[in-house]
Amino acid sequence: MKNVFVIYRNDWVRIFKAPVAALLIVALMVLPSLYAWFNLAASWDPYSNTSGIKIAVTSEDDGATIRDSSVNIGDEIVASLKENDKLGWEFVSKEKAKAGVTKGDYYASLYIPHDFSAKIATILEDKQVKPEIDYSVNEKLNAIAPKMTSTGASTIVQQVKENFIHTVSESVLSVFNDAGIKLEEELPTIRNIEEKIFALEKEVPKINELGEKVVTLESKLPEINKQAQKILTLEEAFPDINEASKNILLLEAKLPELEKVGEGILLLQEKAPEIQKLADGVEELEAHFSDISEMVTSALSNVENMQSFLETASGSLGKIEQGINNGKQIADVLPGFIDANGQALDAVGPVYKQNLLLYQKTADAVHQLAALVQTGNLTEEEIKTNTVALQTQVQTSIDSLTRSIALFSTLNSATPNGEEALLTEIKDLQELKTNFQQEKERLQTIQAADQEKANTLSALSQEAIELSTTLINRYDKQTKPAINRALEGIKDSTQHAMNDLESAQENIPKLEEIIKNTDESLTFAQEELTKLHSDLPTIEKKIHEATNLIQENLDKVLAGINDAAEFYRTSFPSIKEKIHAAAGFVRNDLPAAEQDITKVAAFIKNDLPRVEDAVHKAADMVQNELPKLEETLTKTADSIRTFEGEYDLGEIISLLKNDIEQESDFISDPIVLNENSLFPIPNYGSANSPFYTTLSLWVGALLLISLLRVDVRDPEGIYTPNQIYFGRWLTFITIGLCQSLIVTLGDMFILKAYVADPVAFVLFGMFISLVFMTIVYTLVSVFGNLGKGLAIIFLVLQLSGSGGTFPIQVAPPFFQTINPFLPFTHAINLLRETVGGMVKETVIYSISMLLVFSAIAFIVALFLKKPLANGTKKMTEKAKASEIIH
Repeated sequence: MKNVFVIYRNDWVRIFKAPVAALLIVALMVLPSLYAWFNLAASWDPYSNTSGIKIAVTSEDDGATIRDSSVNIGDEIVASLKENDKLGWEFVSKEKAKAGVTKGDYYASLYIPHDFSAKIATILEDKQVKPEIDYSVNEKLNAIAPKMTSTGASTIVQQVKENFIHTVSESVLSVFNDAGIKLEEELPTIRNIEEKIFALEKEVPKINELGEKVVTLESKLPEINKQAQKILTLEEAFPDINEASKNILLLEAKLPELEKVGEGILLLQEKAPEIQKLADGVEELEAHFSDISEMVTSALSNVENMQSFLETASGSLGKIEQGINNGKQIADVLPGFIDANGQALDAVGPVYKQNLLLYQKTADAVHQLAALVQTGNLTEEEIKTNTVALQTQVQTSIDSLTRSIALFSTLNSATPNGEEALLTEIKDLQELKTNFQQEKERLQTIQAADQEKANTLSALSQEAIELSTTLINRYDKQTKPAINRALEGIKDSTQHAMNDLESAQENIPKLEEIIKNTDESLTFAQEELTKLHSDLPTIEKKIHEATNLIQENLDKVLAGINDAAEFYRTSFPSIKEKIHAAAGFVRNDLPAAEQDITKVAAFIKNDLPRVEDAVHKAADMVQNELPKLEETLTKTADSIRTFEGEYDLGEIISLLKNDIEQESDFISDPIVLNENSLFPIPNYGSANSPFYTTLSLWVGALLLISLLRVDVRDPEGIYTPNQIYFGRWLTFITIGLCQSLIVTLGDMFILKAYVADPVAFVLFGMFISLVFMTIVYTLVSVFGNLGKGLAIIFLVLQLSGSGGTFPIQVAPPFFQTINPFLPFTHAINLLRETVGGMVKETVIYSISMLLVFSAIAFIVALFLKKPLANGTKKMTEKAKASEIIH
């Protein structure tokens, strides 16, 4: 045993001492891996790259017409192939396809003739002709490609078959389904007919009596014709009836509006006392209108007087300011001014109140316009005219508000610490001004159909009315006293500042501002009062007319309101129900009634003459054929009983009715293949890695025996044949294990091959390398050059007989016979377990068989190495003597 390891150690010492030898050993370790890797990479996933296999497609299908529908199956096939990227479909002419297949530009071609769809359409004719697709293939280009192209062509044919079967079966099943549905729909009628037949059979004795009535009916035919003419007259009147029915439906549609009117009438009735009070107020207004006119005239006169006072005061202020600037004593100037212009300052409060009333009037005018727009009582032109005038009035109020705000700001600044009432007044005036500005913006864009803006304008104007009313209501108790206090403060301050030039100069601008704002406000008041004064005759006339109208019609109006309210409470609900009932009849029953009348009229026009003829014939039949009819009726009833005893009509209907799409799909594709991949491998290269890895390990062993010696130089005869065998075997095994490590790790990490159990893949690869190296090494060690030949023969046999690429079952019987006895078979199976997923029994069996092959190799070596050693040596020397074989 010691000598075995001595041989092994010496081998590696000599290898490392000779760099060329070491390099060669490394190359021998790597070369088998390259053999496996290049083969795996070249065939890694060929079936996912079949789009490069070019197939020419030509369709000259002219199409066909099937049941008034144009179809072109050829175009449908081409369209489906354009969406199919499994093969490289190219759509060319027939001539180009033929030349391309011949020259090898295309692997195959498909030709769809012009009558393809027409032949498919023969399914509806008495004689059917099968359509054809011409498939041409150039088999010399490649051994596998024709199989792929043939599969593609077969798939097309199969797809056409399935679509054809699906369409035909769907049509047939549709007919069956329609028949079943129709039969089911008519089943009550059929049952009814059966019952009627049975009942008629029972009533046979009465048939004779009925026959007598038919004869009587024949005699009544002239009277029937007379009544039929009345029905025709009614049919002619239906257009007028339909027109009237539209009014009924319109009336029903207006019921909600009528209800609103009714509610409004009830509200009017509740407000009748207020209406009466309002009428009395109008009459009182007319009676006192002359007083109102005098008040307006007086107010206008007062305004003019106030303007005169303000003009005088303004002029006086100019003189005072000039006097101060000229250095006169303040005491000589101011007292006279305060005494002479007290009335101008006292006019500030009344002028402001007058302006408040005008603001309220402006807000009320805007509110009235918004109300008219909301109710739709104004045309677009009327709205435009009114808004233009109102915009001017609102802008005038805005300007006046600006002056009033400035006035109160001046008054407030004249008080020592500010006046709370004046500040509140300024705030509300500013709010009112903002409101008017918003109203003006809405007035510029409001239209007749713009309810949203009308609602907004109404809300804004209502706020303005409330705010102006608040300002008016607090004027006498709060605002007026605050104004007077501020003015008195200015007067007192002026009186105390007689000798103080600086104080006088501060107060004089405030007085100027107050007088200026008051004057501008008076101008605004004068304009509005002048306008009102000019409108008084027209207003008086309208009030007079309104008073007369109220006096003449108020009692009648109130009586009418009471009568209308009573009608709405008592009679309207029942009328409403009747209108709904009438409208319901118009919607639901009138069309059917009209249809029935139309049918009856059509019957009268088209069929009544035949009916008369039939009645005549029936009367004749009653008299001549009734006995035979009774016999036929009895036979029919017996036949129905027999059928129902043997068959179930409901079951027949159930069989005919079906889910067309589902059953058609079942007929065209009746079987579902459930694929279950127990050991999935993602690509062809990974699936082939066990075969090429196994092959590379055997090739690696062949390379070693081809380049390395299996004998050991032993001139002294120190080593026995077995020691030589095992010593050099260890060297070969070491190199073989390195080969297996490189190829298995390279499969996983370089090629990224899929391996379910990587550790087992590497370990089993090393085990297989040990077995293969033992077998090949033993053959050469024992048999010399003859062993090399045997190792190559084993390689050739194992390539074909191991089932590495194709299932062994498709191989010839010889290879199926030797398959279980080849090391490749069990080595490939063992690696396949690590790649796809291991089954314990298969792994144990494969390892056991490989151990058997190893044991056989060792037995051959132990028992034949020494006996054959001399013969092998002589054979090797003779081979070397040829100077060709080493």
